[in-house]
Amino acid sequence: MNILILGGGGREHALAWAVKQNPKCDRLIVAPGNAGIAALAECADLDICDRAAVVDFAEQNSVDFVIIGPEAPLAAGVADRLRDARIAVFGPSAAAAQLEASKTFTKEICDACHAPTAGWARFTEVAAARAYVAVHGAPIVVKADGLAAGKGVVVAMDEATALTAIDDMLGGAFGEAGASVVIEEFMEGEEASFFVLCDGTNVLPIGTAQDHKRVGDGDTGPNTGGMGAYSPAPVMTDIVVEAALTQIVRPTMAEMARRGTPYQGVLYVGLMIADGQPRLVEYNVRFGDPECQALMMRLGAQAFDAMQACAEGRLAETQIHWANDHAMTVVMAAQGYPGSYTKGSAIRGLNHLPETSFEMMFHAGTAARDGQVVASGGRVLNATARGATLAEAQARAYALIDAVVWPDGFCRRDIGWRAL
Repeated sequence: MNILILGGGGREHALAWAVKQNPKCDRLIVAPGNAGIAALAECADLDICDRAAVVDFAEQNSVDFVIIGPEAPLAAGVADRLRDARIAVFGPSAAAAQLEASKTFTKEICDACHAPTAGWARFTEVAAARAYVAVHGAPIVVKADGLAAGKGVVVAMDEATALTAIDDMLGGAFGEAGASVVIEEFMEGEEASFFVLCDGTNVLPIGTAQDHKRVGDGDTGPNTGGMGAYSPAPVMTDIVVEAALTQIVRPTMAEMARRGTPYQGVLYVGLMIADGQPRLVEYNVRFGDPECQALMMRLGAQAFDAMQACAEGRLAETQIHWANDHAMTVVMAAQGYPGSYTKGSAIRGLNHLPETSFEMMFHAGTAARDGQVVASGGRVLNATARGATLAEAQARAYALIDAVVWPDGFCRRDIGWRAL
């Protein structure tokens, strides 16, 4: 099969690495890719949110199957256009992708199917939003309603922070994504990520993970896109998984189908767990980043078989075979991230790193320039490793980190602390 993956981050490098291992894969193209992806697949310069351009490229290159990595092309309807062209695609329709593209949409779905989540209210006017915070107090959560590249959520521990977030979001800091805000009840507990595949009817759990959002050790500093993750998540016991499926995921899928927008693709279920009971924090309509890297390290070649079954409506006959192991990914980011950072610094030592089913350095924000790999983004490298224990996976991941020579980069040194 000729397979096209849309995206160019660490998530897509991990997806490409897993897909490449599957014997069904004859030709692998990733658009736009990055310096690491270029070592195992063809990279193509393509606007992945341009529906017509993606379809034309797929047809010209005899692509049999498309995997959409990021949320933006999903919200733009790229999966819809591919299906219209009878090209098999892994990813939800634009209508179903509203589960991530609109916080209001998700809350309304949860209310309709009685899925447990935080209390909420939506606002388009600053004064009304401020008044709501004055009544409910802090801690409280303020979210831009639309897609804000993972930066549109403020967990405000005091009212002043909440009011500033309201002023920023409704004042245009996130453009159209912040034209309305959702203000939510603050939920206490332990967060975890639960990943399932949905084919419109059936649901197949494919793994759990926990990520580290804060930039600094000890979960300090501002939120980021994620500084590391590990799988499985100990808090996701069999009982919690079953509760999440029966109380949250399956009711949501049934409500989506009832509305005429059945969901097909991976569903990232962000949960808050307290006293053994899960509540929904958010849905994402794609694999998490960096959780995907840890999941793919554990899934390997079977990941593509599951994605294909999902796209073809065959999840009822599909099983995931887990090794009894653990995986961890540690993010190396550019100094200054998640604030301003400099691009273009050279990264050395990558050519000597092991590349096995137990250790991989997945690239995120990298580019090739004058024979060197240089940093081209905020989150740049993902050191990912498996082990019989989480401690073993952690030791291997940090060994990869320590072999890299990049003075302009940094990482957290405590990924996995909660489980360990």
